Amino acid sequence: MSPQPPNFQAAFDAHIAGRLDEAERGYREVLEHDPHHVDALHLLGVVLSVRGVWIEAEALIRHAIALRESAHFLANLADLLMRRQRRQEAEAACRRAIEIDAGCGLAHFHLAEALAGRQQVREAESEYRRAIELEPRLLAARNNLGTLLMQENRQDDAIAIYHETLEIDGAYIHALYNLGMAQLRSVRLAQAEAAFRRALGIQPDHRDALHNLATTLKLAGRYDEAEALYRQTLALAPDFADARFNLGILLLTQGRFDEGWLHAEARYAPQRPRKDTPAPSGTPQWHGESLDGKSLVLWHEQGYGDCVQFARYAPLLKACGVRHLTLMCPQPLRPLIETLDGVDAVKTHSGTVEPHDYWAYPLSLPLHFGTTLDTIPAALPYLHAPPDRIERWRARLGARPGLKVGLVWKGFADNQHDATRSLPGLTPLAPLWSVAGATFFSLQKGQGEAEAMAPPAGQSVVHLGSAIEDFGDTAAIIAQLDLVISVDTAAAHVAGALGKPCWLMLPYDWTDWRWLRGREDSPWYPRVMRLFRQSASRDWTEVAERMAKALRAWRA
Repeated sequence: MSPQPPNFQAAFDAHIAGRLDEAERGYREVLEHDPHHVDALHLLGVVLSVRGVWIEAEALIRHAIALRESAHFLANLADLLMRRQRRQEAEAACRRAIEIDAGCGLAHFHLAEALAGRQQVREAESEYRRAIELEPRLLAARNNLGTLLMQENRQDDAIAIYHETLEIDGAYIHALYNLGMAQLRSVRLAQAEAAFRRALGIQPDHRDALHNLATTLKLAGRYDEAEALYRQTLALAPDFADARFNLGILLLTQGRFDEGWLHAEARYAPQRPRKDTPAPSGTPQWHGESLDGKSLVLWHEQGYGDCVQFARYAPLLKACGVRHLTLMCPQPLRPLIETLDGVDAVKTHSGTVEPHDYWAYPLSLPLHFGTTLDTIPAALPYLHAPPDRIERWRARLGARPGLKVGLVWKGFADNQHDATRSLPGLTPLAPLWSVAGATFFSLQKGQGEAEAMAPPAGQSVVHLGSAIEDFGDTAAIIAQLDLVISVDTAAAHVAGALGKPCWLMLPYDWTDWRWLRGREDSPWYPRVMRLFRQSASRDWTEVAERMAKALRAWRA
């Protein structure tokens, strides 16, 4: 800026010091005497943008740009536009700023923000790095580059960026918190704990750091400490749905269903992002009212496995007097779910649903029925393979001697914890092939199919996945096998619901709540489900060796 009058300089000094009320008054006084004072126009716009006074802020900054087309002015206009979710306009403003001055680090930073918002990850990374090169102390650029890398599952790169940021300012709370998150996601629990505690030392009421410190301690098996911190978080922020939900999951993991189900209802709090199909409008949600003579629709939520697991509650609903029960499910599950007793209609979200008296989420039913560990409705089987599908697959399976074992070593790739629950490939399961007289059938559909068609040497599998059209086929195959060995994915639930023996491989980290703690069996699938948990070594081969030993004993 060129030399300025004293009243402008006083306003600018207040602005730099964060005294925004004083800065706003000062800039307005300058503009009363000089309505075309370009720097006062620009900076008053910046102050108002921070305060969310969008329309006046934008008008002021655009007025300043009309008087002087500055790269810096354009960059701050882009910041305002990004705050208004007007990414395309923000990108255009940044590109014009860079045309005027390619060395404007702020323009490169906001261009990176716009590109990241449009999922142009590689271009955004390049622009973040250019901004950092031009403005090494632009901490927001470093922090947001780290966030971008975290989202791309490049945790090591993100951690390096956060450490560089903290070398510049060790108290920069955003980098401290995000360092903890990157360490947590890469299951470096001691380091994550240290980062979150450093962040809380600077800002004791940082609810997200407190919440994720609780999650870190939960993963470390320190359940009592984790529970205390979740409750501390909720005392600080009672409406924090993520903390309430994760407290519920912690309690369910410990078999404390009475309180756990209630907190787990927070999964659909308004503050949490929704990925499911919106529930039917105009129909009240069921909260435990009398169902005698009423109609009810169970509205699909979450994954395929959840739909299979909680379909067991349909007969209980009919016993409550439900006149007409409709169950919504994804199309691939429909042929299997149609074999469920107690359901009057099975529909998918692609069709129309007639009005009902009530709707409910399947995962809310345990709460309404007061389900405890001792009262889980666990009569098996409650689903059946469609008879026509069994005939279709009989020839494919063939009359082979010995044990027929189905294999599923990968789950749905988009699951947020797939990196820990899915095996990297078939190779870690090699010990199973040392069991004489066993034939292995691949049930992999999608992820893992390519390896099933070209398995590692010495691990011959019969590949069936490519011909599987839906879960009716999956059920028909499983019904004709002796055993299913699976990671934690829908195929395991299908096997359990059919009453077919299933050996479930569980990861050491991010083990799902429904398998509880320390058990080798599941009360959801009694007598047919056996759990093989990773040890602290996180080695799948060691799990396979235990299963091979068990398979020999079972065969004998």
